[in-house]
Amino acid sequence: MDDEVLPTVSALLLEQVDSNVWKAIEAERGRQARSIELIASENFVSRAVLQAQGSVLTNKHAEGYPGARYYGGCSHADAVEILAIERAKALFNCRYANVQPHSGSQANQGVYLAFLEPGDKILGLDLRSGGHLTHGARVSLSGKWFQSVCYGVEPITELVDMDNVALIARKERPRLIIAGGSAYSRVIDFARFRDIADEVGAIFMADIAHVAGLVAGGVFPSPIPYAHVTTTTTHKTLRGPRGGMILSNDAEIAQQIDAAVFPGLQSGPLMHVISAKAVALGEALHPTFRTYAKAVLENARALCDRLAQGGLSVVSGGTDCHLGVIDLRPWGLTGKSAEMALDEIGITVNKNTVPNDNAAPLVASGIRVGSAACTSRGMGVDEFREIGDMILATLGGVRSGTMNAHTLKAIHQGVSNLTRRYPLPY
Repeated sequence: MDDEVLPTVSALLLEQVDSNVWKAIEAERGRQARSIELIASENFVSRAVLQAQGSVLTNKHAEGYPGARYYGGCSHADAVEILAIERAKALFNCRYANVQPHSGSQANQGVYLAFLEPGDKILGLDLRSGGHLTHGARVSLSGKWFQSVCYGVEPITELVDMDNVALIARKERPRLIIAGGSAYSRVIDFARFRDIADEVGAIFMADIAHVAGLVAGGVFPSPIPYAHVTTTTTHKTLRGPRGGMILSNDAEIAQQIDAAVFPGLQSGPLMHVISAKAVALGEALHPTFRTYAKAVLENARALCDRLAQGGLSVVSGGTDCHLGVIDLRPWGLTGKSAEMALDEIGITVNKNTVPNDNAAPLVASGIRVGSAACTSRGMGVDEFREIGDMILATLGGVRSGTMNAHTLKAIHQGVSNLTRRYPLPY
């Protein structure tokens, strides 16, 4: 026994321990550095957020809440989670915050678990009109466990008609009404949603997963004064780690949410992620974040305006947030073909359904573009107009069948020039 070498935790670097994983990560780092990232769900976190998420808190199991853990040795975990909670409350001007949800989807599930029984009726924005899977889509748990009723957008304006939402709510009497989505680019009338919810005796949930950073930065209306409960992610425009939060001003609701998240839905929280949430929330409390949020909005509008000037159809005619949805049907293109063509030149977007879309979701009739990530790299209105020109040239070539290797190389060079001028922020 004395001659045996006891196994120890390896102190070797990832490159030495697992070269395959290391190579994949390094390749992804290179892709991010060389690409113009327009996926609205993505952003670039700070080095401090990365450091917190990769910290020794990965090792800590801290089931429960600060001051009421089911495991010992949680004093430092408590300190981190309390910081995240207090910063979330300060940033969004709310009284209560649960920072434990592993994702935005689980934040929404936490609300459902707190207030709904299987078979209850929920009312949310239709997926093809810009809603989210967890707002009642048939393929989602939210559409399988609950009776899902949808409101959509008007055919001409492509905006949510609040009078129609009220009519549906009066007819269907849902237990829960949801505002927000993943591909709806316009301001949401949170006050009217609350009035409708009160009229029919429903709980009003606002999902601000996409616009949370813009709300924090003061360039998009806050639902906090109106919603019974608000859910969000901590990435996207908030520029933190991938995760979720639930916010409220009501003490009783907060207690129900806490019980639903733990022990109802999740067990041990991801303390390394919560520490990264605390860092990102602290960064968002800095005055410079308001400047960032304003730039995100200006850049999104500049991009959508340029695409519209070039003949593309922007859903609802523009944007009030960080994203825009482009309807490609007038150009005879699919979202899938556009995504692939743009990927070839180093511009990353995602295919997206559009209102009244008859195409399959994996094909789709549109693309979604977002400004948060490239704004984090320092790009401004001029650069986003330039990006718009590159998108128009690429899709125009695909549309006409005139794209050739020389043109493709020239556009790709434009992408390379931009990414070299604006390196990643870490």
